[in-house]
Amino acid sequence: MRGVGATTGSSSVSASSCSSVPIATRPTRISRNAASAFFPSGFDKAAIASVDGFGDFASTMIARGEGNSLKVLDRVYFPHSLGILYTAVCQFIGYDRYGDEGKIMGLAPYGETAYMDLLRDMVHERPDGKFELNLDYFIHHSEGVDYSFDDKGYPTVAPLFSKKLIDKMGPARRRGEEITQRDKDLARSLQARFEEVYFHVLRDLHARTGLKDLCVAGGVTLNSVANGQLFDQTPFEGFYAHPAATDDGTAFGAAYFVHCVTLGKERPKPLHHAYFGNSYTDDEIAAAIERAGAKGAKKLTDDEVFERTATRIAQGEVVGWFQGRMEWGPRALGCRSIVAHPGLPTMKDTLNARIKHREPFRPFAPSILEDRIGECFDHSWPSPFMMLVYPTKPEARENLVAVNHVDNTARLQTVRKEDNPRYYRLIETFAEKTGIPVLLNTSFNENEPVVCTPDEALACYLRTKMDALVMGNWFLAKADD
Repeated sequence: MRGVGATTGSSSVSASSCSSVPIATRPTRISRNAASAFFPSGFDKAAIASVDGFGDFASTMIARGEGNSLKVLDRVYFPHSLGILYTAVCQFIGYDRYGDEGKIMGLAPYGETAYMDLLRDMVHERPDGKFELNLDYFIHHSEGVDYSFDDKGYPTVAPLFSKKLIDKMGPARRRGEEITQRDKDLARSLQARFEEVYFHVLRDLHARTGLKDLCVAGGVTLNSVANGQLFDQTPFEGFYAHPAATDDGTAFGAAYFVHCVTLGKERPKPLHHAYFGNSYTDDEIAAAIERAGAKGAKKLTDDEVFERTATRIAQGEVVGWFQGRMEWGPRALGCRSIVAHPGLPTMKDTLNARIKHREPFRPFAPSILEDRIGECFDHSWPSPFMMLVYPTKPEARENLVAVNHVDNTARLQTVRKEDNPRYYRLIETFAEKTGIPVLLNTSFNENEPVVCTPDEALACYLRTKMDALVMGNWFLAKADD
């Protein structure tokens, strides 16, 4: 991430606070994950699960956090890994690029649980709350895990599955081939089996700690479909996940670990937002507009920005929304977002055809005012970082048709005024016009990293069929050119 700051509120974790740390202080990767989830959570004490591919030879760690301490309760060691399981089956379905696992979550609801016997043979629960892979289906333990770049520059992971999976299922799907019912059913079975084992680990963690609140970290915990079910499938009542739950959050976790554990300093205030990237002034934005030669740009007052933007969205236009500091982590959360009307049946196809060019089975996400979540979804625990998928209430589905997935769920972002006042006000103004306290929110990009600078935002806006762009108080609309 470019230009990440370190401020976390009125308290901060600064380089100066670490100046006296011994060189030998080196928390493991999985401890850094755990620290990144617990210390900014706001919970005085909580159960912690760090679930990853592998790192420092541990793929899963459960712990108890209280005050400034972390107590490790247990670990699952390499080669046994839920991350390896998920990635290996994703590869078999033809999704071998780094990060493709999220696509399989989107594909899964289109299938049936036809391969549960196979998946239950691939990974087994243990009575002690752990799990083991059946290594006959895998080669990572014998041949290693290799990364490379494909012909389009995307990072890819070398195959992790063995010939045994091919013998059981037939040839693996190749990238670009038609997705068959077998692929959909295998995706559904993978997600269902992952949830069984994940909840097995979490129930054991609850039994060991007796705590009501849960903090999670590690790339596997980006599985928002599973996270959204934990309130029904486990006894936990509270939930926190760091917005950068994967390797990008380990630097944050290391700083927290040293600050809180090694130095014993006061825990910083709870982290409720992920806005730590670069920000740009209206003058810097104006200079970028001039460099791009974009025509028809107007500088508006705050009132005009929200009124005009909400009106355009209500009329069915697609708007680039570039405001304040960029998000940290994998999700666009209302500062580098493309926003649209969630209640238009054609909007999903419009976005894919004109800008995003994504697989049609992948859903778009809703951003909802946190104080109105109960109007649209079956659970009410906040989801500021899009880490939870909730069932959509039947009475809300028509108004959320563009963000309601085929299984009547949505991966939502809840928005608080104190965390992102401009985005909150935009949604609020849209709600005043439509009665819908939700915007469709997708990342501001077109098959590239999310835009960071005004120049990048303008380039994406100008080459795609986006209708309008709002950067700070600058407003551009192609219909006005």
